Amino acid sequence: MPKPMSAARRTSIAGLLTATSLVLALSGCTTYDVTAPADARADAPAAEVKKKDTADAKAKDGKARGNDVDCRKAKCVALTFDAGPSENTNRLLDILKEEKVHATFFMLGENHVAKRPAEVKRIDAEGHELANHTWSHQILTDISPAAAKREMSRLQEAVHKITGKTPTLMRPPQGRTDESVSKISKDLGLAQVLWSVTAKDYQTNDSALITKRVLEQTERDGIILLHDIYKGTVPAVPGILKELKKRGYTVVTVSQLLSPAKPEPGMVYRP
Repeated sequence: MPKPMSAARRTSIAGLLTATSLVLALSGCTTYDVTAPADARADAPAAEVKKKDTADAKAKDGKARGNDVDCRKAKCVALTFDAGPSENTNRLLDILKEEKVHATFFMLGENHVAKRPAEVKRIDAEGHELANHTWSHQILTDISPAAAKREMSRLQEAVHKITGKTPTLMRPPQGRTDESVSKISKDLGLAQVLWSVTAKDYQTNDSALITKRVLEQTERDGIILLHDIYKGTVPAVPGILKELKKRGYTVVTVSQLLSPAKPEPGMVYRP
């Protein structure tokens, strides 16, 4: 796939060849809008930039608390977990709490959110980002638009019922998206988030190998994809975080990585 250009230079006019609106989907050639985190930050509306800078100034003066990292200045990488919550999630949350790190959780509905509402509540209560990975992990480009919409909206409704919050981010299963999925995502208020780092932890329970793969691929403004449903993943997290911090990275959520830009519904964000 071609590397995306600045969102300020993209166009939604069908048929025009641009680096941000023309991508090669796995199922064929289609058009949808893509931008990188750095470009999203650079193209953030002036009002959002001012709001972010004001908040940062207050934080510096000790008048504000919270997640005040500025990825325009800091060497950031976003940490994300797919397909949970699971029996491993509470241990993962303990680790993230110990390390003072927040992550984005792209959750599944069936057998996960539906069966583990306590973990969903804890993810939210401890300041992590709630996100959508569909209800039952169907490949959205392989099913009808109506079915794809149900896959996304059903998860939205379940998370809102548990937490009172509705996700604004969605990760399509296997990263497969197209123009139709992007339109549905936009209608549901969901931005799409892909990744740049994968440990392929669905292939191995070797925590050392998972750690090695993550560290080899991580660069500034990257998005790390892990799964808290596999046995080898959570034990790898402390070592990953320790080494990332040693290398000067600040580990953030996806929304923090994009700030001062706000996730744009329908947009595909990919480093």
